[in-house]
Amino acid sequence: MSVLLTCDSLEKSFGSRTVFTGISLSLHDEDRMGIIGPNGAGKSTFLKILGGEMSPDKGNVAVRKGVRLAMVSQDPSFDTTMTVREVVTAAARESEDKELAVSRILSRVGFNDPSAQSGTLSGGWKKRLAVAAALAAEPDILLLDEPTNHLDVEGILWLEKLLKSAGIASIFVTHDRYFLEEVCTRVAEINRAYPLGLFTAAGSYSRFLEKRAEFLKAQRREQDALANLVDKEIEWLRRGAKARTRKSKARIDDAMDLQVKLADVSERNKSGTATIDFTSSGRLTKRLVVCDHIEKSLGGRKLFSGLNFTLGPGARLGVLGSNGSGKTTLIRCISGEIPVDGGEVRRAEGLSVVYFEQNRESIDPATPLRRALSPGGDTVMFRDRPQHVAGWAARFLFRAEQLDLPIGNLSGGERARVHIARLMLQPADILLLDEPTNDLDIPTLEVLEANLEDFPGAMVLVTHDRYLLDRLSTTLLSISAEGETEFFAELSQWEQANSAKKPVTKAPKASPAGKNAPTAARKKLSYNEAREWDGIEATVATAEDVLHSKREQLELPEVVTDPTRLMKAVDELDAAQAVVDKLYERWAELEAKQAG
Repeated sequence: MSVLLTCDSLEKSFGSRTVFTGISLSLHDEDRMGIIGPNGAGKSTFLKILGGEMSPDKGNVAVRKGVRLAMVSQDPSFDTTMTVREVVTAAARESEDKELAVSRILSRVGFNDPSAQSGTLSGGWKKRLAVAAALAAEPDILLLDEPTNHLDVEGILWLEKLLKSAGIASIFVTHDRYFLEEVCTRVAEINRAYPLGLFTAAGSYSRFLEKRAEFLKAQRREQDALANLVDKEIEWLRRGAKARTRKSKARIDDAMDLQVKLADVSERNKSGTATIDFTSSGRLTKRLVVCDHIEKSLGGRKLFSGLNFTLGPGARLGVLGSNGSGKTTLIRCISGEIPVDGGEVRRAEGLSVVYFEQNRESIDPATPLRRALSPGGDTVMFRDRPQHVAGWAARFLFRAEQLDLPIGNLSGGERARVHIARLMLQPADILLLDEPTNDLDIPTLEVLEANLEDFPGAMVLVTHDRYLLDRLSTTLLSISAEGETEFFAELSQWEQANSAKKPVTKAPKASPAGKNAPTAARKKLSYNEAREWDGIEATVATAEDVLHSKREQLELPEVVTDPTRLMKAVDELDAAQAVVDKLYERWAELEAKQAG
């Protein structure tokens, strides 16, 4: 694998706030790298620096000569007067078969009507158009910022397949854990928890989680070891150490350095996540909402009809469907915000509904954070207990100096946390959640999921986050673009049914058995493979010994107390594990061939 791009010691600040510092990494020609990190860590800024749209304050980015980059932004925009074909053609590289290449890309991305005006496209199709335009530039590296935002589940599955088959390197910022698991060959997290500001691991997202856990465990051991050393030095100082000798002065200086180092490691080991806790009304009414043969049309198109379901305490209905299929409209019908065209929605008397709207447009962007969190003063009432707005803000990871900032100046993830904070003040019989995960970082998502899992009331969940749907939904409702509805027990059942509906390419007919049908040649090991087979067990044992020694090295005090050696030890452990995994795959391959 050859290196396409490297960055060295990148640093970026906005005003007095340092976003990240000392970030270095390399991208190879076969990499599909996922970038994760908490809200405000600078992931989008980092991607813009790599793409040349922004300059770092320090450090540099080097791109191999001749390598082309293309960027897909988080919220792509186009000249609304241009058609889909015109947008892609304008981005395409000049060549003799340019028009043919554009047609192929449009077909690959799924556009059936290239003459459609780009300004009429939904958010999901705008994202597809941005990907098509980027691919038309024939890049060697594709950079994508939150590529799954605005895409429905089918669109995300399409994008996963596209990136894996594109044959180009890619770097993408995303919080979609299933997407990370399915697409990544490498994951990198930007986080101040790491001594170098960045932690990377080869493999899928689950592999990254394993490696990160090992590293953080070692870093906590480093903190414990440093704390013990500091305690000993403090005790020595308390005994009245003489500062007259050169040796004593050196030891006092070392003790001070140890305390600074301990403070640095302790600060890195701190973790902050929003505290999310929706309040249930505790109502035990068996039928909170009953939808009886409801139907709804918009613009002459039927969204759904004959739809029946009942929501009671503990019911969690996940809603799936393509963009524009009517998922948000269904939620608005349930809440009573808009009427149904047919059938009936019956709600329990005095029903308390909390609605998490997708666009979060209910807060004026000019409103200060203080007033958004506490409209009536500097005190909020949570579960009948008063809390000062500063303490309530801190619960959602806001600093005191942010309280007078306008909401419009906050990041998408921060605005999402404001919305959650406001909704948590309302006791609810039923939660209506329309894309609640948009812009939330993974730690906040995990807290949100844990709270929603424990919520005793009813819930309707519209989201493209398959992990959230899988974890929370007791029933899934699928709404098709044609207005058909169907219920499923779990996501895998929906995926199987969805795949079965797609046209399948027929395989060529086989020759009739016994009539000149060629007999499959029996697989046998070659001479070199036979030798490899004979020694594979010993080779695996040697590789496992190396792996064991790397694990032991990660436990050494002189390693865990040295951030540079610690990062190197984790990388060596990762490499040793990869060797063992590859050998076991080869062993299985040879065994299958031998048995064949």
